[in-house]
Amino acid sequence: MSRFFTSKYDQLTPYTPGEQPKDQQYVKLNTNESPYPPSQRAVEKAREAAQTLQLYSDPECRLLTTKAAETFGVAPNEMLFTNGSDEILNFAFMAFCDATHPAIFPDITYGFYPVFAKLNGIPFEEIPLNEDFTINVADYIGQHKTIFIANPNAPTGLALPLSQIEAIVKSNPDSVVVIDEAYVDFGAESAVSLIHTYDNLLVTQTFSKSRSMAGARLGVGFACKELIRDLNTIKYSTNPYNVNRMTMAAGYGALEDEDYFKENCQQIINTRAWTTEQLRALRFTVINSAANFVFAKHPTVAGKELYLQLKERGILVRHFDKNKLRDFNRITIGSTEQMRILMDTLKQLLEG
Repeated sequence: MSRFFTSKYDQLTPYTPGEQPKDQQYVKLNTNESPYPPSQRAVEKAREAAQTLQLYSDPECRLLTTKAAETFGVAPNEMLFTNGSDEILNFAFMAFCDATHPAIFPDITYGFYPVFAKLNGIPFEEIPLNEDFTINVADYIGQHKTIFIANPNAPTGLALPLSQIEAIVKSNPDSVVVIDEAYVDFGAESAVSLIHTYDNLLVTQTFSKSRSMAGARLGVGFACKELIRDLNTIKYSTNPYNVNRMTMAAGYGALEDEDYFKENCQQIINTRAWTTEQLRALRFTVINSAANFVFAKHPTVAGKELYLQLKERGILVRHFDKNKLRDFNRITIGSTEQMRILMDTLKQLLEG
C-alpha cells in the first residue's frame, strides 16, 4: 500500500476472484461461468448498441426494465438493474445496514458479504452452518438484523425451500432480508413472488450464470417500490449510468430468447446429474447441488492436492483454504466434453 492509502481501509481484505490465468489453455471449471455462449439475439442487440456508444446509457434502463417486468411478473418500479449483482448487494449493505442495523449471514457463503460489510464500516455476524453445510433456519428467525442469504448457497450449492425463506422474511418484519439468487435457475425456487407480500424482502439475481453474460456485468434486484427507491438513492449518488448501452441491449436480447435460456439451464442440470454420478463412482462425497457447480471431496486425496494436480494437467477448479472447506473443491458444470475430460483425468490421477 502507498503512504497515501486511507487508514480506514488499511485492514480491508479484498474479495479474491477465481483464477483467470493466461499461461496456457485450461478446461476452466473454477468461476461458475456458463459453458455456452450468449444468445445470438443478445449478441445482435449488443452489436447494434455499439453504434451509439458516444451517448450515455439510459440511467433508468427503461426498455430493459419494461421487458424484464413482463418476464418476471413484477412492476417496473419493483426492480432495479445494476452493474452485476455485486453492485446491488453493495447498495443493500449501504442502504439497509449501519451500527444499529448490523448484517448477518452464514459463515460459509459468498465471500463478498464480509468484504462489503467491512468496506462500509458495518458490524456483522457470521452464523455457522450445520455440520452437513445446511443453513439452520431457526438461527435467522426473529433476528431483527439485516440478513443476507445466498439461495442456493455458495460454494455448497444447497438451497432452502421457499417456505423456509418466507419464514425468515416473515419473522423479521422490521429488518430487510436479502436473498441472493445468483444460481436460482439451476434448481431452486425463486422468492421474487414474495415481494408482493413482504415489504422487507430484496431478491437479487444475475445474468452472469444462466443467461451466459458474465462478461457483460448485469444484475437485477426485485423488491417493493419503496426499497427500490432507497436503492436508487444510492445508485444516483454513486453512478447513475451504471449499466452500459451494450450490456443493456444484450440483456434485452437475452430476455427475448427464453427458449435458449431454458435449454441451457436444462442441459447444465442434466450434466450436473451425470457429473455427480461419475464423481460418486470414484468415491467422492458430493453435496446435492441446486446450482451450476458441485462441491466434492475425496476420502484419500486432500482438496488442495487434487486442485494442484488438476491444474498441472490443464483443468481449473476452485479450492478454498477455509478450515471447514479444505477437503473440498468446487467444480463448475461445463460442457459435456469438458466434464468428460475432467472425469478421465480424475481416473488417471486416482488410479496412479
